[in-house]
Amino acid sequence: MPFVSLFRVFRGKNFMKKKTFVTFLTLVRAPLVLLAAVCALCHAWWPSRELLIVFVALMGLSALTDMFDGLLARKWNVTSTFGALADPLMDKVFYVATLPTAIFLAMKLGDVTHALVLLGLDIVSMLRDQWVSFLRSIGVMYGADVKANWAGKLRTAMAFPIIMAVYIDMGVQFMGITTGGTVRMGIFALEGALLLITVLSAWIYTCGYWKYLKKATE
Repeated sequence: MPFVSLFRVFRGKNFMKKKTFVTFLTLVRAPLVLLAAVCALCHAWWPSRELLIVFVALMGLSALTDMFDGLLARKWNVTSTFGALADPLMDKVFYVATLPTAIFLAMKLGDVTHALVLLGLDIVSMLRDQWVSFLRSIGVMYGADVKANWAGKLRTAMAFPIIMAVYIDMGVQFMGITTGGTVRMGIFALEGALLLITVLSAWIYTCGYWKYLKKATE
């Protein structure tokens, strides 16, 4: 009775079942994102509406897991240090899988300009993520709260629909449908917005962990 079991997870008072379900929601994001990237690559060689739909569905599911794991953890009071660290790790998997793949797809389309824009976004994202991981490792030494702050959450919330829009735009181009200049400028604007929130979140994390950085250098 799988539906009865799932109902008990949501309605029951078993702490470990709730905690396991929330952890599952967090960790399942990685395979969903990786499968979405594989679908996008397959679509580049064998363009089809079905592959594009599967990609959108997988990305949508991964976005939902990112939305609900934290909400349920707080609602059920099953937050943990593991969850606080695993959530940003899954976000890193998202960027590591999607941005390099997008660069490759842009190059396959022969759009060098777009590939360079994505490369810049990828480099800034990787630097930001490594820096924030370093800050968290310092903060843990002094008992800091390592949960994602509002800037990190906003960045992730923006990233999912923006990356989906980028992939859908390239996906329809692989199907022989030419998108206009307005769409192209809109995509660049979205990528610019993601770049700005990435830099802003790095700054906000730095300010938040500054006192721990100062302690570490004493």
